[in-house]
Amino acid sequence: MIKKEQRIGVFVDIQNLYYSAKHLYKAKVNFEEVLKTAVNSRTLVRAIAYVIKTDELKEKKFFDALKNIGFEVKSKDLQVFYGGAKKGDWDIGVAMDMIELSPRLDTMVLVSGDGDFVDLVQHLKRAVGCKVEAMAFGRSASSKLKDEVDEFIDMDKDKDKYLIKKIFRRKHKKSEKP
Repeated sequence: MIKKEQRIGVFVDIQNLYYSAKHLYKAKVNFEEVLKTAVNSRTLVRAIAYVIKTDELKEKKFFDALKNIGFEVKSKDLQVFYGGAKKGDWDIGVAMDMIELSPRLDTMVLVSGDGDFVDLVQHLKRAVGCKVEAMAFGRSASSKLKDEVDEFIDMDKDKDKYLIKKIFRRKHKKSEKP
């Protein structure tokens, strides 16, 4: 049951949603709608977006857009290892923030489908007593995570609300008129 007086925190694994939308739908995520759905008329205490700095995301504009929507943006550099392997991971950072903020929250909304968060969800429910919800594209979300949270919002069920379809424009040759 949704109560307007519920104090909530929203924790968004940007890369998880970004790559799910890109691979499943060849689209981008409408993070404003994600936040609106997560809050659902309740009292927002904090909304944090966790990003990895890469060349693929037009970072400055994207980070500014997230801030304008109402997110606090936390960023890390992409790690590049010897041999070319790359890694970007906020799992521990998300977990620490959720645990540290839990005394001030009634409900936590984890916006990710990453199964690595199952132990965190179990801890928050058991040791802290918070309600934990998750939002993600259901087709790419961990079934264990979906089973563990108190409520799972499957963004696939209303994908048009959460996606920004790319508009592909034909590139004109110099000799062509626009």
